[in-house]
Order: sequence, then structure tokens, then C-alpha cells
Amino acid sequence: MSSSRPEAEGPGDNKLGLTSGQVVQELGWDEDADENVRVMVEDSIDGELFEEVMEAAEVVLMWWRDSDGDLADGLVDALTDLAEDGYVWLMTPKVGREGFVDPTDVAEAAVSAGLSVTIGVSVSSDWAANKLVRPKSGRR
Repeated sequence: MSSSRPEAEGPGDNKLGLTSGQVVQELGWDEDADENVRVMVEDSIDGELFEEVMEAAEVVLMWWRDSDGDLADGLVDALTDLAEDGYVWLMTPKVGREGFVDPTDVAEAAVSAGLSVTIGVSVSSDWAANKLVRPKSGRR
């Protein structure tokens, strides 16, 4: 199978659990974002990433570096267009890479934003991903 897009196979392939048709909003993109990860996400959802969404996003793909400011504020902003049962994949540079975000800072920011860190995965040689979800409520 040939494609003009970069190959997305590798460490991040299929680790984000995305499915075809999901609406994914991308925030914090910059030139340092891993294009192969972006292509893997687009291939997984069989669609494009959106900076602005017209309907509630099921997933927010959020690129964040230590120099981007207050992570808790960034996460609160990421919830603006997120569906009630949606989640955030927070992409941060790995240890030793420029812009590295300490895992303790991720955990504290998640709690401040009303989220919980569920899993972390390596998606490329430079980027790690943490899945952040809203805690399950007692409502029925």
C-alpha cells in the first residue's frame, strides 16, 4: 500500500485507542510536533484534526511544552469543546528533550483542571502521551 503521507507505523501506532469517525481537536501544534503521530491519529480516525470544532470533540490532542505556560490553565481551555465523555491526549516532550514536562506537574495540573491521568504511552522517540479523563461521577 503506497501513500504520499509519512509512515505512521512505529512506537505510537495504535496505542491511542482512537477509532474511525471520532472528532479530534488538536491544540498546541507547533513546528516541533511529531508529524508521524499526527498522521497516525488521522489514519486512526479516518479523518482530519481540527483546531476549531463545530460539534463537541470526542478527543483533544494537546501538544504541551514546559515553556507553554500554566498547564492547568491549558487543560481547562482544552475542556471547552470536549464532549462530556471525551478525553484529552496530552503530548509532552520526553525526558531530556527540550520542553520536557515533569510527570508530577502533569498530575497536579490534571487534578487542578478536574481531570485524572489514566495511562501514559510513548508515541515517538521525542514525545510521550498521557490520557486525561474526567473522573467518573456518582450520578446515574
